[in-house]
Amino acid sequence: MTRCAIARIDTNALQHNLSRVRAAAPDSRVIAVVKADAYGHGLKQAAHALFAADAFGVARLDEALALREAGIAHRILLMEGVTTSDELRVAAQKRVQLVVHNFEQIDMLESVRLATPVQVWLKLDIGMHRLGFSPDQFAQAWQRLNDCSVVSGTPHIMGHFSHADDRNDSTTTDQLTQFERLSEPWQAERSVANSAAILSRPDSHYQWVRPGIMLYGVSPFVDGLADSEDLMPVMHLSTQLIAVQHLRQGEAVGYGGTWRCPNDMRIGIAAIGYGDGYPRHAESGTPVLVNDQRSQIIGRVSMDMLAVDLRQMPEASVGDTVTLWGDSLPVEEVAEHAKTIAYELLCGVTRRVDFKYS
Repeated sequence: MTRCAIARIDTNALQHNLSRVRAAAPDSRVIAVVKADAYGHGLKQAAHALFAADAFGVARLDEALALREAGIAHRILLMEGVTTSDELRVAAQKRVQLVVHNFEQIDMLESVRLATPVQVWLKLDIGMHRLGFSPDQFAQAWQRLNDCSVVSGTPHIMGHFSHADDRNDSTTTDQLTQFERLSEPWQAERSVANSAAILSRPDSHYQWVRPGIMLYGVSPFVDGLADSEDLMPVMHLSTQLIAVQHLRQGEAVGYGGTWRCPNDMRIGIAAIGYGDGYPRHAESGTPVLVNDQRSQIIGRVSMDMLAVDLRQMPEASVGDTVTLWGDSLPVEEVAEHAKTIAYELLCGVTRRVDFKYS
């Protein structure tokens, strides 16, 4: 059965955005971050499209195993590391590299027996305060990992910026200074640059960069759009009008009657809602395109449907295309109206939507 809501994934755009990474960081190798089902775009399909990357970054072991099952032979970095000895053994068997961010993980490495040593990345907490060793713990963690018999070669070192999406925030400079000071003496391969730092901080590129959101055609900056960074949107979310209603002035639209018609008018009902991943909290006025002409949603988003203002579109009819975001409607703009971020919108599209790859 054909589903009205369609997410078209442009794999050529993925490849273009990867080339943008290469251009910005020509001397670094690239860990393409494909966690969270490649930010909602399809893990296996995105990885195959990004075959030119040097490695892939995932958050959880099942994502790494799915890549291996899909025939991906690249280096894979498990960015949250493992939590049990059984996971550690599987990761080693599947040649998955591990981020080590706490002493419990080091204890595990020191006590386990592995047929194949594992490459590890020691994570330094430079201010995000989620994962990683504090500056005063770092030397001890490094020494223990460097002495560990199941660790392959010299540990790599990584960190993560907390404010790089704001180009005017000096925090990134402070964090980079700290990362450089603590990591430089060990002569290890390093990685700290996310999408925003790849584009704005060439002094942070080191041997490895870790692009995420920019691969999917979204600006990593709080004040930016993809076009300004030469990024191409990858996901194009659309649906159809399944009804057109003729309403009178003062009549309410949707649950709770939060929006009332200012005059006699036509509205369209589009076959998409929060059950498909479109945000329920998107307010009246959030932009959509109807047959490539700009309009807006009105009333509350429901599970399967939302209402669209057709006052400027007298010819709009059932079956017409409604674009929620894509080429001519940046997902960043929709996210701003919905008081969220593009990451959440992309990751939230459900598999009730029909994904098509080209």
